[in-house]
Amino acid sequence: MDYEKGYVYDLMDQGGPTDNREPYFKEAVEEMMRARTLCAKANATLPDDPGYVSYLEELFGRKLDDVRILTPFICDFGNRVKFGKGVFINHSAILSASGGIEFEDGVMSAPGLRIATINHDMNQRHTKYTYGRVLVKKNAWLGMNVTICPGVTIGEYAVVAAGAVVAKDVPDYAIVGGVPAKVIRYQDPSEQEE
Repeated sequence: MDYEKGYVYDLMDQGGPTDNREPYFKEAVEEMMRARTLCAKANATLPDDPGYVSYLEELFGRKLDDVRILTPFICDFGNRVKFGKGVFINHSAILSASGGIEFEDGVMSAPGLRIATINHDMNQRHTKYTYGRVLVKKNAWLGMNVTICPGVTIGEYAVVAAGAVVAKDVPDYAIVGGVPAKVIRYQDPSEQEE
């Protein structure tokens, strides 16, 4: 059977499943290799050499003059990540992005961020995958070593405490922490700067 270019991404956008034995999955494998190669090149560049940014710009297919990403950095699907303005991703982030990740304006991440947008089928775990897009809304702040699971939305101005594992949506202005993350309290929206 012949598949249109982009078919694998249509399946990912629908939540899957995809099967890595099918011919359409070759397109995903090619993107993973492209992304891993560009991340390796960026990570092999000294951090005081601004040239590393050119590899990340190629990875994401956009200028990063309004986004700052520190290395080391790993992303397996650069074509599935979107950035707003003023986003800051501190070092040692791992983005497993096949299901899609969007960072809206002003998002900040401490070191060690982990975002997963893919999961393995419980019974056919070596071949079938499911997906869930992750959205991090405006001015959210993600603490050190935060893990965000597939399908989660982090609300506007939300704060995710260090070490939290976020498996459910986080409301706007909430401060969450723990494993699994739970609401600790809410911030006063009138105190937030734009």
